[in-house]
Amino acid sequence: MGHSESTTDFAPDLAQGSAANPEGNQAIEPADNPAIDQTVYVVDDDDAIRSALKLLLESVNLKCRALASAQQFLDVYDGRPGVLVLDVRMPEMSGLELQRELMTRDYRQLALIFMSGHGDIPMAVEALKLGAVDFLPKPFRDQDLLHRVNEALEQNRAGHESALQADEVNRRIDSLTPRERQVMALIADGHANKSIGIELGISPRTVEIHRSHAMEKMAVRSVAHLVRMLDRVGFFDKSRERVALA
Repeated sequence: MGHSESTTDFAPDLAQGSAANPEGNQAIEPADNPAIDQTVYVVDDDDAIRSALKLLLESVNLKCRALASAQQFLDVYDGRPGVLVLDVRMPEMSGLELQRELMTRDYRQLALIFMSGHGDIPMAVEALKLGAVDFLPKPFRDQDLLHRVNEALEQNRAGHESALQADEVNRRIDSLTPRERQVMALIADGHANKSIGIELGISPRTVEIHRSHAMEKMAVRSVAHLVRMLDRVGFFDKSRERVALA
């Protein structure tokens, strides 16, 4: 899965004392485990289906809330990471209408899995185009649902962890002085201290001081780690945009 690969690749640069990072750069420590707080929401107006799915999900120790309508879900959802399993066809507000409503809000940490009858396949395809992660044609096996829900939970966990790491990198960048930021950008672009000094009109010794401070604040000890970290948060793209607008 895409999120998992990027997080795994990103983490060694920021993990302390690992085999992949013998330099022991400062670790990013999330405040909690994002996976613990995830909830699986089941939204279906059919009482029997709703109850059965709730029992199934809770039987494998997943936190679950079962709701009878789209409006009930909107009333209780608090924006935290989770998975929404919902029927395409429901009275008052359909599954697609709920999806469109969520698109007007911040629901990036909510993965949508649609359930659909045979005649609802075109609607399910539309839901996928709008960002749903999967759809299950009814009837489906319990294991198929559990597999898709667990995949979505893992993607959420990896994506949330990656976002926390990116936030920490941006916090470190924001802690730099304007001159440290200039020096860091030129170092990451492959410039030596002497050429940086000429470009900025400062001595190589002053460059070295700013370089040392920048590397310390970024919690890296090699240029390779610095470049990878900056690239992950789009630092170079943002720098080019500022140059183009200047």
